[in-house]
Amino acid sequence: MSHTAHIPSHRKPRRSASKVTLRAGVAGGVLSTIALAGAAAPAIAAQPVTETIEMPTLTGDLATTAAATAQATKTVAADLQLQAARDAAASSAAKDAKKAKDDADQKAAEAKAKADAEAKAKADAAARASRSSERTTLSASAGTTSGSASFKSSTATGSAAAIVNFALAQVGKAYVSGATGPSAYDCSGLVQAAYRQAGVDLPRVSQDQSATGTQVSLSNLQPGDVLYWGSSGSAYHVAIYVGGGKFVGAQNSSTGVVERSMDWDQPTGAVRIL
Repeated sequence: MSHTAHIPSHRKPRRSASKVTLRAGVAGGVLSTIALAGAAAPAIAAQPVTETIEMPTLTGDLATTAAATAQATKTVAADLQLQAARDAAASSAAKDAKKAKDDADQKAAEAKAKADAEAKAKADAAARASRSSERTTLSASAGTTSGSASFKSSTATGSAAAIVNFALAQVGKAYVSGATGPSAYDCSGLVQAAYRQAGVDLPRVSQDQSATGTQVSLSNLQPGDVLYWGSSGSAYHVAIYVGGGKFVGAQNSSTGVVERSMDWDQPTGAVRIL
């Protein structure tokens, strides 16, 4: 016996017979259950599984939503296709409109150019007709008698006769720019020299000579009148009217001083100085 066995607090309590019996019974029941389960397991395993597992199906709301989504997608796609078609049509229409405008502008420009050319041709024809009429009038006047003629070459006297006779005497001489005689002349040099025979001192250049004296019509010329080409005050050529529809002038280096019909080179105007 232990030396502490006589102390009551250290003694092991004795188990009662009822508790031992209860525990034995519980253990036996558990073992019996396990035995029965083991015996039944092969039988359970031998039976086939006949139960079918069903997958969940979409409810009515989910199906409706899916259908609506699909329809919306189709609608959007159709709208996009329609918009693309409209954009393409608009672009094509804009190109066609621009081409039509360019064609119209080109045709208008061509029509204007044609109209301008026709107007110019008509104006030129009218000017030629006018000059022809003036030449006819001059020729008719030159052929009349001295009492009714506007041109008095055959009856020129005094200063006019001196001017005309001097000019006619220079025909055949050379043309030299800046020359004033006696062997060569330019156009204004000849006119100045001829008028010096009548005691008249004219300006040296054609521009000033065309603005000296009184402007007269080409249909009312008299021998000794100064003819000019260009504008009064800015003429580029001058000569002396000698009657009979003719003039004497120092034309150019190729021809020299010549007598020509007014039909050969129609002057622009004339001045009367005497």
